[in-house]
Amino acid sequence: MTSPDPTDAGRVGARGQVLPLYAAGFVTAFGAHSIAASLGGYTHGQHASLLALGLLLAVYDGAEVLLKPVFGSLVDRIGARPVLLGGLLAFAAASAAFVIAGNPAWVGLARFGQGAAAAAFSPAAGVLVSRLTPPGGQGRGFGRYGAWKGLGYTLGPLLGGVLIATGGYNLLFATLAALGVAVAGWAMVMVPGVAPLPRARQTVADLARRLTNPGFVRPTLALAAATAALSVGVGFLPVIGAERGLGPLVTGAIVSLLALAAAVVQPRAGRARDDGRIGDRTGLATGLIVAAAGCAAVLIPGIAGLITAAVLIGVGVGLITPIGFAYLAATAPKERLGQTMGSAEVGRELGDAGGPLLVGALATAVTLTPALLVFGVLLTATAGLLAAPSGPRHQPTTPESVD
Repeated sequence: MTSPDPTDAGRVGARGQVLPLYAAGFVTAFGAHSIAASLGGYTHGQHASLLALGLLLAVYDGAEVLLKPVFGSLVDRIGARPVLLGGLLAFAAASAAFVIAGNPAWVGLARFGQGAAAAAFSPAAGVLVSRLTPPGGQGRGFGRYGAWKGLGYTLGPLLGGVLIATGGYNLLFATLAALGVAVAGWAMVMVPGVAPLPRARQTVADLARRLTNPGFVRPTLALAAATAALSVGVGFLPVIGAERGLGPLVTGAIVSLLALAAAVVQPRAGRARDDGRIGDRTGLATGLIVAAAGCAAVLIPGIAGLITAAVLIGVGVGLITPIGFAYLAATAPKERLGQTMGSAEVGRELGDAGGPLLVGALATAVTLTPALLVFGVLLTATAGLLAAPSGPRHQPTTPESVD
């Protein structure tokens, strides 16, 4: 079924139509983290090297970096719904293939297939959240979408570990396959078809101008920095915890607290943005400053410092994510929204990889705590760049005027 332009109709943005899209966000986050959190044990059991572990961790994100712009453009060409459904079913197929093969060596291929599938349904879901949400509710829509993803990040390591302990990797991948099919079926029933909008011919120069426009660069830079902060917190706070004598259960709880804080804050940040209580540039800059304060909080001794750091980083990420995506949706040409979202997601994936790489490189020279402080300074500098005026501020009632 195909609806008219749904952005001006409250009934099209009904909660029942967007809930499967939020569930798709949960699928990609849960799928990525439920496996990644247990890969260390997997490679140890297979007597694989740390290089092999690094490759297995990177292959999911690598597939997304390569393919998200491609699938984003496909969304603009044929519509978001078929790309969403195809991506979810492909995710299920990649997961089921691992179970059918019965060969542990296929885990890398399965993760690449899952990442490629997520590269399709993730930008498609983002476009549909925007198209099925009224203009005055974009922040709320992306806030709820981000909260569901945050729930996937929080529950992924815990439930993934339980499934692996119960039935091995076969049970985990079988569960992911069933989850992909279930969400695809839900979306098939509830999500309306949204016809692609007419598009003018685009040259390479047109694309370059659009991707260097402040309306794209600002939110994408903020989203990349936020994802970098999230990855740094998840990766390095447990290391500091271990140095302070904390066990893996406690450090794991601290990481879950970070993800939970981000998930709780996102809907509230989106609502504040829609209500005009926080502007786009102000919200993005504030989120980065809060995350930077989280990096500095590691100076507080003991477990209190780690808890404070986790909460502040989570709150900063939770502020930035819905505001950044709503900002993108407000400034992007509607007929190119898929390509815009796909390209912005590449920025996030680069931040996801680049943040830990930067902090790890710094830590080899100056130890970990000073490295986190330097990273916090970089986040603060980025906040300054984002806060600098370069055009009219966001007006909630006329998002087309942003930048």
